[in-house]
Amino acid sequence: MITGDLRSKIDKVWEAFWTGGLSNPITVIEQMTYLLFIRRLDDIHTQREQKANFLKKPIDQPIFSKGQNELRWSYFKNTDPDVMFRQFTKENGVFDFLKNMGATDSAFSSYMKGATFMIPTPRLLAQVVDMLSQIDMDDRDTKGDVYEYLLSKIASAGQNGQFRTPRHIIKLMVAMVKPTPEDIVCDPSAGSAGFLVMTGEYLREHYSKELLKPAVQRHFQEKLFMGMEFDPTMIRIGAMNLMLHGIEQPNLKMVDALSESNQDFSSKATIVLANPPFKGSLDREAIDTKLLNIVDSKKTELLFLGLILKGLKLGGRAAVIVPDGVLFGNSKAHQVIRKRLIDEQKLEAVISMPSGVFRPYAGVSTGILIFTKTDSGGTDNVWFYDMTADGFSLDDKRNPITDNDIPDILHRWDNLKAENKRTRTDKSFMVPVKDIRHNNYDLSNNRYKELVHDEQIYERPELIIGQIEELDKERQALLKELKKILSADFDNEKKEL
Repeated sequence: MITGDLRSKIDKVWEAFWTGGLSNPITVIEQMTYLLFIRRLDDIHTQREQKANFLKKPIDQPIFSKGQNELRWSYFKNTDPDVMFRQFTKENGVFDFLKNMGATDSAFSSYMKGATFMIPTPRLLAQVVDMLSQIDMDDRDTKGDVYEYLLSKIASAGQNGQFRTPRHIIKLMVAMVKPTPEDIVCDPSAGSAGFLVMTGEYLREHYSKELLKPAVQRHFQEKLFMGMEFDPTMIRIGAMNLMLHGIEQPNLKMVDALSESNQDFSSKATIVLANPPFKGSLDREAIDTKLLNIVDSKKTELLFLGLILKGLKLGGRAAVIVPDGVLFGNSKAHQVIRKRLIDEQKLEAVISMPSGVFRPYAGVSTGILIFTKTDSGGTDNVWFYDMTADGFSLDDKRNPITDNDIPDILHRWDNLKAENKRTRTDKSFMVPVKDIRHNNYDLSNNRYKELVHDEQIYERPELIIGQIEELDKERQALLKELKKILSADFDNEKKEL
């Protein structure tokens, strides 16, 4: 957790960006990301210097040459604001150095093409550098928490309809698929890489000893995490988020995941975790024909489900957030993708979430689908859960509250056998696949949930009328008494005059 003092400083810098004319929160985070990157490069170079000095050997893979000391964080952070600003903006200065170092051993550097330095004043640059200098970059938890706090400030829909998935929902989904260090985990709409970051945190918590093995750590750093994103700003933010959480070489691809140019995502992932874009509609010419063979649609939420089926290995598992329309839509494409999930794969769970979960970004009602790729069916009973509370108020403020279904979801998910005994009046229950087929593959919770109606007994009309008449008599009597009191007071006032 970041301290109150550091949080306050971040808030002040954020306000300075806004007053300086940068009002887009994603732009603000991107500019801070560049500074975090140059500081991290300096830290790495310093470590290599110290190692070389100790061994009395030349520096192995130096980042800065002898004539580039003025480009290093440790140098310019102590200079006058005007000097620092000139060092960033001049030709072959700090920012040009960042943009032209794509060959370095960093996942982030390869995504710097097209980056633009937008901090408008020397004072603001100095203020941001001073704030970031106070972050302990040797502490993975601290620097990760700082970046997550920055990301939490995205308070409106981002570019291309992106918005941030709540971290507690991501944590729920990761816990339900239970990744292991042998998996390959993919998010085909990675954004800020929240699903991949949370997967890394889950593995560190549950497999800390196994991750110490060199072969396992190498897989963790180089192959375990796979992500796709077509927005260059978001892929830079996602790469930095992963790096600050100790994942140095994730397999991030800057590509339109739904296009034919995405050749890297075919039967490779053992786990997919995703919150794909909703409500988008694409031109057919821009869509991979292999996806259209799975689901003939222009809707992004359906196409991404087709992409996930294409990208999973046999036996691979997926947890995917979808808008409610995917669960009950009547179009041919909606029915086809649900039929594929149920008849050709193994659909395991449908968790309905309340519409306020994604506020303030959006008020859509959503659900989580959990399924395993089998290509041979296997759906027998589908577990339904009606989440009504996630631990936060369902308005734009999203303040913490005591009501929270997430612990109950995880408990019941880990004890599914007991769910067979629950009735459809409960919050969760099992539905046989034959019932789902009978209902045209409808996956909405309300289709199967049974409501209990309490019988209400009312008095006879004539008795109610009599009660009203009695009340009216009492009212008239009280009104008459009030008039007498007011009349007596008026007479006394006249006498006194």
